[in-house]
Amino acid sequence: MLSFIIRRLLLVIPMALIAVTVTWGLIRVAPGNFYSSEKKLPPAIEKNIREKYGLDKSWIEQYGIMMWNVVRLDFGESLKFEGQSVNEMIARHFPYSATIGFFAYILALIIGLTAGIIAALKQNSAFDYGSMAAAMLGLSVPSFVLGPILVLIFSLWLYLFPPARWGGFLALILPIVTLSASYAAYIARLTRAGMLEVLRSDYIRTARAKGLDEKTVLMKHAFRGGIIPVVSFTGPALAGLLAGTVVVEKVFAIPGLGNIFIQAVLNRDEPVIIGIVAFLSILVMVFNLLVDISYGFLDPRIRYE
Repeated sequence: MLSFIIRRLLLVIPMALIAVTVTWGLIRVAPGNFYSSEKKLPPAIEKNIREKYGLDKSWIEQYGIMMWNVVRLDFGESLKFEGQSVNEMIARHFPYSATIGFFAYILALIIGLTAGIIAALKQNSAFDYGSMAAAMLGLSVPSFVLGPILVLIFSLWLYLFPPARWGGFLALILPIVTLSASYAAYIARLTRAGMLEVLRSDYIRTARAKGLDEKTVLMKHAFRGGIIPVVSFTGPALAGLLAGTVVVEKVFAIPGLGNIFIQAVLNRDEPVIIGIVAFLSILVMVFNLLVDISYGFLDPRIRYE
């Protein structure tokens, strides 16, 4: 397993650099720049700005400077917010996204695993049909629709939770529920499908034939194999939760990483865009590595060569 982990870790840096290169190329071919405004700048001022930020150099030179900064994990300063380093901005805003994403996924796991397991054990029952119908609804309703609906009901009508802003446990409830809804639906469907497949396998029938009680068969044998699809989903899902909270952050006015990423894209703030892309790329690959390692503990048939 050690050699497998080392090989995967060695791939993290080149894969992250590829993601950064593609992002840098898209920024270069996109129209506009960070100093664009409705009123065109005088040529002398525009020339000074381009010289200050190295935009007067060739693309090859700019790319070399950018890659050198990325390799050193020094993404420079924001072009729009002078004096603020990208590293400091990521460190300041990431905890907001991480907090919401972590608790949203915990809630999604609790709801999704419970609903999926019960639906598999009671296949074709009213609970099975009802839970899967609810899962389809959760997948169909986007977060930018669900969020305002929850605010309307629980904040403006019932006055139970704050409608927006960061502060206190109650302020986290609506963002967490909004973000977890679609993930809970995915997990419920994956768990149901995985459990149904495992419950019909030969080794489960053998375990029952040996006289093991149903609880032991379910928890010790079926559950470990049935949640493998959920584990596979967990790696990209966690990274997606941390990076994809932008809609929820906008709806609930939360100063998270997704929020500043959208602002950076609109402002053409290249260092911030590159820094966030590199950071999230590494996160995705690390999460996927942890998922791959966990396979061996969940399924003894899986071996790392």
